[in-house]
Amino acid sequence: MNPSNTGKSRTPAFEIIFLVCGVWLIALGLYFIFLRPALLPEDLRYVGTTLREIQSAAPGIDRWLRHVFAVMGGFMMGAGMLTIYVMRNLSSVRKKWALITATLVGVSTVGVMSATNFQLDSDFKWLLLFPALLWAVGLVLYKRHE
Repeated sequence: MNPSNTGKSRTPAFEIIFLVCGVWLIALGLYFIFLRPALLPEDLRYVGTTLREIQSAAPGIDRWLRHVFAVMGGFMMGAGMLTIYVMRNLSSVRKKWALITATLVGVSTVGVMSATNFQLDSDFKWLLLFPALLWAVGLVLYKRHE
């Protein structure tokens, strides 16, 4: 069906994908701010020690990491909000720099996160690969839509 005949324009698939990615980043940021424990079991496995040993060597580490994760979560939320804004407001302009910006944002957010989780052999590495792949699909669809 031709959108011009219905009076409604269809939202391109890449915009929906980036909307989902942006919402996911916001949700991840909220998780880091409010729910993520200072150290996950996989963190302890990676550093090869116990929570008790870390807490005795660095008694304030839990409080400090909560602050670190709050800052990280805020940046994640900001990246998600900007992703949604850029794609909703600049995609119709079809400027080349919008694609470049979306690529750089994806590499520096979900790309770095996914790669790091594979380096750490995280329990969640395969789950955290999905947003990076979804982002890549969104970029391909954006480029095809130009």
